[in-house]
Amino acid sequence: MPDPSRPPTLTAIARPSGALAMVAMDQRDSLTTMFAAAGVQAGHADLVDFKIAVARALGPLASGFLIDHAHGFDRVRDERLLPDTAGLILAADELDQQPGGPVDDTDLDAVVLADDFDLTGVSAIKLLLIWRDDERRAARVELARRFTAAAAERGLLSVLEPVVQPARGQEADFDREQAIRTAAGELSVVGQSLYKVQVPLFGKADGDDLDRACAALNDCITGPWVVLSQGVAAADFADAVAAACRAGASGFLAGRALWADVVGRADLVEALQEVSVPRLQKLITIVDELATPWDAR
Repeated sequence: MPDPSRPPTLTAIARPSGALAMVAMDQRDSLTTMFAAAGVQAGHADLVDFKIAVARALGPLASGFLIDHAHGFDRVRDERLLPDTAGLILAADELDQQPGGPVDDTDLDAVVLADDFDLTGVSAIKLLLIWRDDERRAARVELARRFTAAAAERGLLSVLEPVVQPARGQEADFDREQAIRTAAGELSVVGQSLYKVQVPLFGKADGDDLDRACAALNDCITGPWVVLSQGVAAADFADAVAAACRAGASGFLAGRALWADVVGRADLVEALQEVSVPRLQKLITIVDELATPWDAR
């Protein structure tokens, strides 16, 4: 078990350079939806098999690997599918999500945070938090604080992942970029080990606009931060990571940009080697060269 008396550091999920190159494989209903889009009606075993295949292919390269407790966590840990260089990150979020739709809200996962849940081998826990400028805004900040406290009590790193959405009825006036910065300003001060944030401008911009947007975001974040790939096309993600790192990010924690287009393929093992592994290798080169080491934050 982790030792709460010895606070962990991000070394557990970092590369020797101090950069973070982590793979996200904690998707649940959204992964089922991706399978359906590929023409496959996937059950629980299919999701587990996919996650195990991704762990085998990308785990040896990653500095951290994120998974949920219900779809392969036990196998990844007990079969030692990850090398010592890849820290195991466990999702600690309970998702409110309609089939085929986006995550509407989240809470702490009572299963993962139960006193009797075995966290042996886990380096960090992660919370997805939906941020809206509505009547529950303050309650979500408190949720983030409870999450970081729960991680600290268990001697674990805390990865906080706010995703912004418009408040009900305010969709037409929603300013995504301002919302990402506002959320960062009020949530990155709760004591998390690592802040995981959406890429500004969906990773698409003319000229130096993306660099400026990433720099503005960096000014709002307290502590080390990484970007996620949700909403960013796979072809744009490497440039988005580079821009974020030039601005002060320490790397990435990404899933879809690495493996979304191999979901449902019959030749999955080969596809991961041909498509996903080279993408991760390219991203590792970028963060080793450009990222701000986590301990410099």
